[in-house]
Amino acid sequence: MLTIWADKKNRFCDGISRRSFFQAGALGIGGLTLADLFRVEAHAGIGSSNKAIINIHLSGGPSHQDMFDLKPNAPSEFRGEFSPIKTNVPGLDICEHFPQLATMADRFAVLRSLVGMISDHSDFHTQTGYPRKDLQNIGGRPSIGSVAARLLGPSDSGAPPCISYNGSYPGYLGPVYKPYKPQGGDLKLSGAMTADRLESRTALLGQLDRLRRDMDRTGQMDALDAYTQRAVDVVTSGRVADALDLNKEDAKVRERYGNNDGKMFLTARRLVEVGVRAVSFNWGSWDTHGNNFGHLRTQLPKLDKALSSLLDDLHERGMDQDVTVVMWGEFGRTPRINPGSGRDHWLQLAMGFLAGGGMRLGQAIGASSKNAEHVAERPVHLQEVFATLYHNLGIDVTKPQLVDPNGRPQFLVDYREPIRELI
Repeated sequence: MLTIWADKKNRFCDGISRRSFFQAGALGIGGLTLADLFRVEAHAGIGSSNKAIINIHLSGGPSHQDMFDLKPNAPSEFRGEFSPIKTNVPGLDICEHFPQLATMADRFAVLRSLVGMISDHSDFHTQTGYPRKDLQNIGGRPSIGSVAARLLGPSDSGAPPCISYNGSYPGYLGPVYKPYKPQGGDLKLSGAMTADRLESRTALLGQLDRLRRDMDRTGQMDALDAYTQRAVDVVTSGRVADALDLNKEDAKVRERYGNNDGKMFLTARRLVEVGVRAVSFNWGSWDTHGNNFGHLRTQLPKLDKALSSLLDDLHERGMDQDVTVVMWGEFGRTPRINPGSGRDHWLQLAMGFLAGGGMRLGQAIGASSKNAEHVAERPVHLQEVFATLYHNLGIDVTKPQLVDPNGRPQFLVDYREPIRELI
């Protein structure tokens, strides 16, 4: 791992688009410097795009029937303690603890029939669409953020293509496409360090590593080159540093998001504003085997406040056509309440929430059975959601987009049709 010191250590990812990769031809990724990558991208006519993804993982497995698919007519051992409330979309009712979201249901869609989830307390499959073991022998499946870094590269702002506050999964794409994971440090230059001095030190580092680079046959040194230059670009530009500094946001805005409870939602909005293509983070604690309703009474209002503020800001800034918000967890919860007033793991059915992306919103897609045990209408597979996210980024999933380390073309998903009700 390469570390650039500017008070704190930071890691960055960078990317070259698929079109650029193939135009590079026989040079191969191992023979290109980062400057070469940028030149190839420019030659390929790849312009900047404001398309972005905010991927919110509700870690632990959110209770689908206590959030967006309540069953008020089910027996008490299934329906739980919450009541549904009407939204501004006729027929689309959600939990009573989402009063702010209820006023803007025309800006989102809920999935009540999400299937294909995996028994794994991890965000791996909500970032990749696959279980951990898939293609594990060649590094595993890459996350959507790493794919965006590889195929789209950085935007014109110079911001890292992908920033992750949860798992970082470059998979078989390799470490150059690993998302940058902020560690809470200051990314700005400080003290006597100037931009020219930092650039000079970077050049010296390259000279000192030349011998090791000549001996390297894995491409790792070139990956380090990319990290180095991206780190320098971010530090000297300061745009990402400013986005990460929530003290630069008006105090009233921070309060509207819920201050500390909503800081990740606000940070995500600020990051996509400066050109980050994919932002992912975990939020909350949802493994409610006991005291499910007491826990959710505290947590759901906080989510309502932060998420509604994010949707408001994206709408008011005109970003809701370009930025897609997806929110989900690793699986759902058992329809029957257990003796400890909790709900356990349930793979047969889960919830999904989508907003922005220029989609047709204001609807519930699919339906569950009377006690929320399984799908009754229109199952939506996990990978259909990914096909939709890739579509919104402008990436065609109907064709192989990547080449794995063994030289085999790889599709991004096995289900290659976006959710037709949304597109």
